[in-house]
Amino acid sequence: MTAYRSIVLTILAMTAFAGNSLLCRAALKDTQIDAATFTTIRIVSGAAALWVIVRMRGGPPGGGSWLSAFWLFAYAAGFSFAYISLTAATGALLLFGAVQATMIGYGLWKGERLAAIQWSGLVVAIAGLGVMLLPGASAPAPMGAALMIFAGISWGFYSLRGRGAGDPTRVTAGNFLRAVPMAILVSAVMGSRLQVDAAGVAYAIASGAITSASATRSGTRRCPR
Repeated sequence: MTAYRSIVLTILAMTAFAGNSLLCRAALKDTQIDAATFTTIRIVSGAAALWVIVRMRGGPPGGGSWLSAFWLFAYAAGFSFAYISLTAATGALLLFGAVQATMIGYGLWKGERLAAIQWSGLVVAIAGLGVMLLPGASAPAPMGAALMIFAGISWGFYSLRGRGAGDPTRVTAGNFLRAVPMAILVSAVMGSRLQVDAAGVAYAIASGAITSASATRSGTRRCPR
């Protein structure tokens, strides 16, 4: 049952991240919103949605930490700025590969013994990243690729820190709330370069309130105690 639950949560997390990729790329390509504003609205709407869920369950957001919130924010910011120059498919593949390589690599560093399927996953993740980054006509933009790999590493660290953190919904809500001022600070630094329109806001809210919150909760649940 535990293995089945882990598989289901992994599928949910991957589906949510794929949805985020489509929403973010569509927003930055087809609307006027900029990456910093998209990130801020995404985090604020995610925090609001999770706060409402926690309150409906009868308690305030709690748990989490500022370091976890930083990795959550780093993932969201790197993700958004990467999609200025990446396609949705390329970004999703780079993200998934970086996440898996980070989490499995951390396990190796801590002395964990990997099963054959985990070794296979690590090899596939590293090989996929290597092939995608090879010079050639299909190679992604270097800066976009670097930002997406950083986003994947950040989400890997965030998920690892979720190990034994307590109730995933309350912890995730607390981390989203802590990430809000970080996102606002980046938007403030961008200053006059900020742009926004109704369609872009709608994409960002959907990304934050639906897919981001779901993906982050699933990722936290995946980490064993």
